Amino acid sequence: MKFSIYLKKLYLVLKFILFFMFENLKANVRVANDVLTPGTRSRPGVIAIPLDCKNDIEITFLANIISLTPGTLSLDVSSDKTCLYIHAMFIDDINVFKKQLKNKFEKPLLEILR
Repeated sequence: MKFSIYLKKLYLVLKFILFFMFENLKANVRVANDVLTPGTRSRPGVIAIPLDCKNDIEITFLANIISLTPGTLSLDVSSDKTCLYIHAMFIDDINVFKKQLKNKFEKPLLEILR
């Protein structure tokens, strides 16, 4: 029984690593393109992401993953640990951006850590 749980966690970790590598590559290309081409396409901003993460470990992992992705940077966590403030270079639609972060990064991380 426990072996199958470990296999599932291993699968989730490997899947997340591959996904993150692909997302990181996409973000690198997008930032490099913006830096190297004339004009700017960036739409920077600071936004608050509501957190489903509850403990310090989950919040730290999420903040680090976000900061490792070019074009995004974790700035602070609210004192009640319900929001993570991030700076992003490319925000077209705030609500879509929040949903993407939660679905692409927070949800898989919580599956792995819980």
